[in-house]
Amino acid sequence: MFDILEADIVVFQETKIQRKDLVDDMVLVPGWDCYWSLPKHKKGYSGVVIYTRQSICAPIRAEEGITGTLHPPNSAKSFAEGPEDQKIGGYPTKAQLEASLVDPTNLDSEGRCVILEFPAFVLFGVYSPANRDETRDDFRLGFFDVLDTRIRNLTSMGKRIILTGDLNISREELDTANAEAAMRKNGITTEDYMSTPARRMFNQLLEGGKVIAERDQGRAKPVLWDICRGFYPERKGMFTCWEQKVNARPGNYGSRIDYVLSSLDMKTWFSDSNIQEGLIGSDHCPVYATMKDQVHVEGENVHILDVINPSGMFLNGQRQREYSTKDMLPMSGKLIPEFDGRRNIKDMFARKSLPKPQSATVGFQRTEIGCAEHAESVERTSRPVLQAHTSEAKCSIKGVRVESAASATNKKRTLAEPSAQKPPKRSKSGVALLDPHQAISKGQQKLNGFFKAATTTQPCANAPLPSNGMHYPDMSCSHKSFNPAIDLLSDCSPSSQQINAVMSPKAFTPSSTPASDSDMNGTSSGHASPPKSAGLTRDTDTVHDPVQTKETWSKLFTKPAAPRCEGHNEPCKTMLTKKNGMNRGRSFWMCARPLGPSGDKEKNSQWRCHTFIWCSDWNHAVTA
Repeated sequence: MFDILEADIVVFQETKIQRKDLVDDMVLVPGWDCYWSLPKHKKGYSGVVIYTRQSICAPIRAEEGITGTLHPPNSAKSFAEGPEDQKIGGYPTKAQLEASLVDPTNLDSEGRCVILEFPAFVLFGVYSPANRDETRDDFRLGFFDVLDTRIRNLTSMGKRIILTGDLNISREELDTANAEAAMRKNGITTEDYMSTPARRMFNQLLEGGKVIAERDQGRAKPVLWDICRGFYPERKGMFTCWEQKVNARPGNYGSRIDYVLSSLDMKTWFSDSNIQEGLIGSDHCPVYATMKDQVHVEGENVHILDVINPSGMFLNGQRQREYSTKDMLPMSGKLIPEFDGRRNIKDMFARKSLPKPQSATVGFQRTEIGCAEHAESVERTSRPVLQAHTSEAKCSIKGVRVESAASATNKKRTLAEPSAQKPPKRSKSGVALLDPHQAISKGQQKLNGFFKAATTTQPCANAPLPSNGMHYPDMSCSHKSFNPAIDLLSDCSPSSQQINAVMSPKAFTPSSTPASDSDMNGTSSGHASPPKSAGLTRDTDTVHDPVQTKETWSKLFTKPAAPRCEGHNEPCKTMLTKKNGMNRGRSFWMCARPLGPSGDKEKNSQWRCHTFIWCSDWNHAVTA
């Protein structure tokens, strides 16, 4: 996936997973580090993660949330209360948090923001609340308010900002499909549309944003630049999100709610920015921005690698030292207890440390940071760390088993072969053998054996009778093998007649005409007919036609045929009404084609037509 994106910093929103759902493929990605923000209470909800390519960039600080009230891993103090050299800064003041009318802890409890600081800028990865219903309006506006405050506070400190992610708000009419028609339909004006609280707040943050009337207090100046719109100021249809329920993506009926924004003094840093609408797999498409190799920082041109890595790691774009575990931050996903310091289960009970194996260096390189490029850092590692990571090297990473030479010598003992043969299985209670020395051949081998007529044998005078008086087939006087599935059915018991009627060949033939006496007696073939018995009597009254039975069951479980739409004569699709009202929960048929660019149903076009039929009103049998 990262090879397809061809990016060095990748931000994902709406991961919708919990910590227990994290696996190696998400966290231990070779050559990459990751920083997660997961929901604290709601399961399978929200979530943000930022991946950084270790060979290109490395952050110097990392935080979760926008208020600074959360705690770093293994710390009793919040991010805002931590040491000065570990704080990103710009935290909202108590007065600013009280103005948002939302508890700051709740704002950061849904896993909506990860912040990374590089020497050149502070990166925000954000998933803003959506405008679903009125019950979430206060939370949504409070999140935007605190985010705006944090960005402006960092800007006042002299730090550059890059804000990226799903902000769940379109900037203006150009960023929404058929916005003018939608406003006319809802009876609102352009001023009303641009003055919605969240959109107004967002436009006050951007340079060139449309702001109706005077700006709000504390938002007198814009601080961010819309990079993608800056490269394509008049481009229409540059949408990043489409409604999947109505299949709006093929007709490009969507909106632009995903952004990459930067500080105003970073305009010259970027060489390109665009959307990747061709990448399918989500209801959103990626948005990217490409930085130049040389950027202007504090009056001079520097290489971009020099200012997106810790001091001394790069100089003039050339690596001076290698990335090591000392550069990992406490927020790194590789330091989550479930993935950090894992050991083989055998070593968990071993007190003595094993001698350094010959291939331990290779295994350590594969698992320490997911990069197998540099052996020097391994040799400089102290022995306790080497031991911990050596045992970790025995884990299966990405399908490659890396094991030290020392552990390969300790092979498990193979299980000894059993000395005694398994005891013979006990025979069924109703099929007791009369002669224990009689060899019994294999039982039924094919399904056809169930439908063969039973062969009767003459009873032997020397055969002993069972004490219970029941009649069993005589095995001592017959040279054929004993088949319980057939011979027991030949017994004249009340239930055997019913069983044979169902299992008789006649019941499995499509014809219901009874066989003639000559066919039953076998006179046409010249063989003597076997004696008839009640157990072999075929009851034609219980014969069922399997073809008819199959058709009956098929009709019972087959979905009704879909009606065809009026505009294209194509099968319709079913939808479920979810809007509140008397029709909530009802299903209906509609044209299966996607919506067109207008967002409305159309006539005589390739897009969705006006066909609408309630499922309860559709009778496919009458129509057929």
